Amino acid sequence: MERYNRHIILSEVGQEGQEKLLKAKVLVVGAGGLGCPVLQYLTAAGIGTIGIIDFDVIEESNLQRQVLFGTSSIGKNKAIAAKERLKDLNPTITINDYPEKLTPRNALSLFENYDIIVDGTDNFSTRYLINDAAVLIKKPVVYAAIYKFEGQVSVFNYQNGPSYRCLFPNPPKEGSIANCSEVGVLGVLTGIIGSMQANEVIKIILAFKGVLSGKLFCYNAKTSQTTTIKIKRIESEFEKVLNQKTKFKELDENISCKTLIQEVTVEDVLEKNQVMFIDIRKLHEQPELNVPNCVQIPLDELKNNLSEINPNNTNIFVCQRGIRSKEAVRIAQEHGIANCYSLKGGISELIQLFKIKI
Repeated sequence: MERYNRHIILSEVGQEGQEKLLKAKVLVVGAGGLGCPVLQYLTAAGIGTIGIIDFDVIEESNLQRQVLFGTSSIGKNKAIAAKERLKDLNPTITINDYPEKLTPRNALSLFENYDIIVDGTDNFSTRYLINDAAVLIKKPVVYAAIYKFEGQVSVFNYQNGPSYRCLFPNPPKEGSIANCSEVGVLGVLTGIIGSMQANEVIKIILAFKGVLSGKLFCYNAKTSQTTTIKIKRIESEFEKVLNQKTKFKELDENISCKTLIQEVTVEDVLEKNQVMFIDIRKLHEQPELNVPNCVQIPLDELKNNLSEINPNNTNIFVCQRGIRSKEAVRIAQEHGIANCYSLKGGISELIQLFKIKI
């Protein structure tokens, strides 16, 4: 009664509502920028059983926005470290950690143990996997995504509402959209959007009206502007998923976004002749790549400047982390320029190995 007093004295929640929260089971996929605030507020709210699945480990660069962790957490698995921190916040609930990757082989059995799935991931292939598994076993998904200063939130598969595939029927080509390690993200944005996800979870459990089903709520942290976009349920998208039920566990977990882009490591580059580096980052991005045999052509200007690329060279496209460079290779190949590669790991790998001396 003391721990949850501020909930219980709310007439819209009361003791009955708090008991609903204590009986609920919520699985959070991803304990990163979005997952951290979701986990903190659901734990504090008294969700009876919380699952955390994440195979990644904590890095120092995570601490700018993943405020559930501290310096002492660096190097630990995120799911395990999150459980350790959350048990101190609320030792009265059950927290299950799954330090593994979500795949078609474990998704269905895992989702069956929970009432609501929270998507805190940062890549398209996992988002489609979460959606499809949730559709097959009829579980709602609380979705969110962030990009630089912008975030979006929605609820899918809820009370006959639309799914993620109704909003995005076709996944983007790999490398066409950069993630936060490529372009950055405002740390506080993850807290804002993640807290909104936690709010949607609580609304679902307490059967409040106004759940963001059939709606995509968009927020801009720079301008404080908000936009809500309607989403329609598309039956054919559900049918595509349901038709895969018998072979779901055998599906390639990355099939939705797979490409044939060739990657090379910095060691591979040393073995090639007539190498030309093409920096496709924006002009303001740091650090600068001051090396011989290098030109800078921002990705959004590449199509109009393909004449600057010599097809007789071994052309190595470079970006911050080796993500956008894959899209650059695809563009070059589509315009008949062969012998193109994406540098795996991006500019940091290049600088470290070559020490700016190519």
